[in-house]
Amino acid sequence: MLAVGNRVRTSTDFSHTVRSGARSGRRNVVLYAVKTGPRPTRVGFIVAKSVGNAVTRNLVKRRLREAAAESLREYPTGFDVVVRALPPAATASWQELRTDYMGALRTCAGKLDRVPTFDQKR
Repeated sequence: MLAVGNRVRTSTDFSHTVRSGARSGRRNVVLYAVKTGPRPTRVGFIVAKSVGNAVTRNLVKRRLREAAAESLREYPTGFDVVVRALPPAATASWQELRTDYMGALRTCAGKLDRVPTFDQKR
């Protein structure tokens, strides 16, 4: 389970992360990430009706939340992350979702390390 401090909660934060963050897509998820400095890493989820009925969407969300909790060990600070579940996530196993999530997160983290931030440009 994610602590309150590790959740993206406002629509402004979701929009900022999706519009200006690094993007990485996999079969089951698309992940957006943006650097936030020394703040704790926060994660938000978008699971649309196209994924399935309410039971299926909640199952996918719970699995992604658990994958996010595991990823906080590797990236405890410095990122805002938004995960969009794609329709194939409805039939994906826990291991497939976890693998897609972690792979996309590592790809985004690598992209963000290569891009200079405002402070690095000075």
